[in-house]
Amino acid sequence: VQLQASGGGLVQAGGSLRLSCTISGFSLGNLAVAWFRQAPGKEREGTSYSSGGGRTTTYYSDSVKGRFSISRDNAKNTVYLQMNSLKPEDTGTYYCARFSGSHPIAGTWATPSQYESWGRGTQVTVSS
Repeated sequence: VQLQASGGGLVQAGGSLRLSCTISGFSLGNLAVAWFRQAPGKEREGTSYSSGGGRTTTYYSDSVKGRFSISRDNAKNTVYLQMNSLKPEDTGTYYCARFSGSHPIAGTWATPSQYESWGRGTQVTVSS
């Protein structure tokens, strides 16, 4: 299974971007996928999560709740991250990864060690 993030770029504060995570080698349908980001000198941070299966569950970090939205198109094997009202502190490299288990224990979805198949990230830069 391979995941590849794309869609990053340079945007002014208050602007929007949509990132795409394309999955190859496996059907997205039953995969749980999350978006992480990492700023220089900081730890990797989970921003959003989407479960697999017929009934999708989503989680967001407090820092992006209400501004970011994760969605999935199983037919296209792609997970999206719509980012609105961007702030300079959203700057970083964004990665998508698949959850290695069936479903995270409550409150642990943002732990990077629970994920695998990390693709090459895409850079997001928000200017003030």
